Amino acid sequence: MKKFVSLIILMLFLSMLAACGNSESAGGKNNDSGGSDVIKIGAIYSASGGGAPLGKSQMETVKMLVEQVNENDGIDGKKIELIAYDDKSDQNEAVLSMKKLIEQDKVLAVVGGTLSGNALAMVPLAEKSKTPFIASATSKQIVKPDDNSSRDWIFKTTQSDDVVIPKILAYLKEKNLTKIAWLNVANQYGTSAHEEFNRLKGEYGIEAVIEEEFEATVDDAKAMLTRVKKSNPQAIIVWGTAQESSVITKNLHQLGMKLPIIESQGIGTKEFIELTGEAAEGVIFPAGRLIVAEQLPDNDPQKETLIKYKEDFKAKFNYDANTFGGHTWDAFYLLVNAIEKAGTDKEKIREQLEDTKNFVGISGIFNFSKDNHTGLDESSLVMVQIKDGKFVIAE
Repeated sequence: MKKFVSLIILMLFLSMLAACGNSESAGGKNNDSGGSDVIKIGAIYSASGGGAPLGKSQMETVKMLVEQVNENDGIDGKKIELIAYDDKSDQNEAVLSMKKLIEQDKVLAVVGGTLSGNALAMVPLAEKSKTPFIASATSKQIVKPDDNSSRDWIFKTTQSDDVVIPKILAYLKEKNLTKIAWLNVANQYGTSAHEEFNRLKGEYGIEAVIEEEFEATVDDAKAMLTRVKKSNPQAIIVWGTAQESSVITKNLHQLGMKLPIIESQGIGTKEFIELTGEAAEGVIFPAGRLIVAEQLPDNDPQKETLIKYKEDFKAKFNYDANTFGGHTWDAFYLLVNAIEKAGTDKEKIREQLEDTKNFVGISGIFNFSKDNHTGLDESSLVMVQIKDGKFVIAE
């Protein structure tokens, strides 16, 4: 009997050791976020599923950056322990991952939220737990909800709809394109932009001659686009991400609709060009400067940072960096910058983020404030055109 009890105790001890070593994180020991050995940072991105064309590069970017920082002695001598989850482009998975990061993994802060709907679903948990969360999704609702509910702990690194839509409307006005067909994907990303378009179009003398929605899973939209053709627009706005926007753009080409096509920053990846083929030729969209970095003048304050990120990413993963990974670069280094100045007190990190000024990032030059948790304006965007299968600054 004594031998049997001793065996059971030994087995329990070995099980406990195995559990302690079975962390899903990387880069340090499994301590609390403010522990003496490591700084624990959480990440949630859509590395698989429908959002993968955006989220894959985001996940790879954050892992690369953690590795680089740790190779240079971490933050004030502390290594970063990254605990990263793939939400599989599913809101429920995003919420469960956020809950786990906060309650079980006890991270200091979280970066992530590839898709607007997923990021919005994660926000209440971050607010309730008072955990800094820097999102990489577009909807302005993430930091500025219509109901004015609290967003003290939420920041984001993408240009909001209220920055992107005015850029497009100003372009349309400059080109004297006033009768517009508006088409958006039927999710939070599309509907949020649609609301902003309707709110602002009158200020620019723009009229929507037709407004339509399409599903993110669309595989043929010719019936809808036939109605669009009959409305006789001067230009068409397609608001979606690479996969679904590619289908719409190819269908427009197949129907012989040779009109200016303006799309969202969600198509700013080589995958869109590959999926769309010759139909991508001439498409115009707003974007940060990363995808046209080499075309910038040498005195551009972002150019050196942009080129280094592109070179580092290409060397490690053997494909081109994109705007979406750039949003993660911004989120990660904004957080690192705040921790370096504020230490590992969450409230002080939040305050430091809010006080960040003139931070040169990939998406633009960030200037946060109490009333502005995005920190970017229209100057962070350029209009880009697809020519001969490449991104060029639009004339």
